[in-house]
Amino acid sequence: MIHAKLVVDSDFVISELDRRIFGTFVEHMGRCVYTGIFEPGHPTADETGLRQDVMALTRELGPTIVRYPGGNFMSGYNWEDGVGPREDRPVRLDLAWYSTETNQFGTNEFIDWCRKADIEPMLGVNLGTRGLDEARAYIEYCNHPGGTTLSELRRSHGQDQPHGVRFWCLGNEMDGPWQIGRKTAEEYGRIAVETAKLLRSVDPTIQLAACGSSAHNMPTYGTWEDTVLDHCFEQVDFISLHTYFENKHDATEEFLGNIDVTDTFIQEIVAVADSVAARKHSTKRIMLSFDEWNVWYKSRGIDDLRKPGWPVAPRLIEEVYNFEDALVNGGALMVLMNHADRVKVACLAQLVNVIGPIMTEPGGPAWRQTIFHPFALTARHAHGRVLRPVIDSPSYEAKTFPEIRYLCASVTDDPATGRTVVFALNRHLGEEMDLKVHLRGLGRQRTLVEAAELHHVNMKATNTREAPDTVTPAPHTRVSVDGEVLTARLKPGSWNMFVTHATDRG
Repeated sequence: MIHAKLVVDSDFVISELDRRIFGTFVEHMGRCVYTGIFEPGHPTADETGLRQDVMALTRELGPTIVRYPGGNFMSGYNWEDGVGPREDRPVRLDLAWYSTETNQFGTNEFIDWCRKADIEPMLGVNLGTRGLDEARAYIEYCNHPGGTTLSELRRSHGQDQPHGVRFWCLGNEMDGPWQIGRKTAEEYGRIAVETAKLLRSVDPTIQLAACGSSAHNMPTYGTWEDTVLDHCFEQVDFISLHTYFENKHDATEEFLGNIDVTDTFIQEIVAVADSVAARKHSTKRIMLSFDEWNVWYKSRGIDDLRKPGWPVAPRLIEEVYNFEDALVNGGALMVLMNHADRVKVACLAQLVNVIGPIMTEPGGPAWRQTIFHPFALTARHAHGRVLRPVIDSPSYEAKTFPEIRYLCASVTDDPATGRTVVFALNRHLGEEMDLKVHLRGLGRQRTLVEAAELHHVNMKATNTREAPDTVTPAPHTRVSVDGEVLTARLKPGSWNMFVTHATDRG
């Protein structure tokens, strides 16, 4: 057995938790939209074609904001194609994913889906094949109340009230060689700042995110952010981050090091953004939008990314997640929370079928993948403020990251309810962990409200249509609370959550 200690104090707060870090992503790619969230004729579909089995699982997952319509799809998308009477909408070739796009689902259908799911929409503008004026027209169509040609067009499409979309992305991964309309940092920085000015002229209440590097290992990483922000620092609120975790060495211990790499990634982007602020003698701080992240490595071949013959809604990158993938995602959520002072938005990519926590079959069932569970539990219980975790834990060396502590943890505290939640990951695969958590200044009389563990003896275990609950949370029974100290025994390779309540705070 190994021993670890976690100390938090009510006086040491990282930041209030922005609940938008529990976001997700819907792109016109593969079966995310068609036979994912939208399938007219499905036994559970409502009158608008939205699958209600997927809607129920989405509500259970608990995303707070959803990014749309892409992704790479965004850089070749004409938003006008997806509004108005469906019978009049054009059928297009989607050059991002070599598919045929029917445009039977578009902006208004997405907004309706968000309203029914009680989720905030996040929209992106095409800065690949299009530019400033199309972006201006899009936000006017969406957000202007009425009285103009574009806002009245929206109203004629059955959307009398403005959509009120508050968060907008200025393109997608514009540094990537694969991107339609790829740009240099100088080119993108110039169009981003001018687009931002136009969008803010139409609606000054919005928040804007500029594209960061497509990945941590891009050759222009760091210099891209510096150049882009040098152009648009005053006009944007966020810089985006994207990352996909890979098990390159087919070793769980190495795979779990992605959690620490993500922590460093965030610190580096913060440093670059703040260096731009210093150069401009500005007190403004650019926040981070981690608007694409997930595990993705098993379905990465060319056959997973495109199918011949320009099909409609083909099966693309339908990653089947296993238990170790859930551990990595659960740990990544802790890192996002532990940077709550700068990470204000994050989107698990994607929601359904395409590297998604939810899987479906056309005309058939929907089920939860393994990664569904840590996200759902964290989104449900993490409220209030994030406390600074002080961790004392043994560690191990790895190629992924030089020193990895066996204990990964995050703690949220909500003074309004008196609830303090401890999230803990034991990365030792062979030993149990004796964990002591000191909850200082958070109430001397505490009760345990809920305790859950996600564990499986087989790291490669998956949830399937035939066995959808192979990996699922179970009650954690080896935990106790004595005053300000929580003691728990964590199984090897397990993700854990403890919800406590203080009755004597203040």
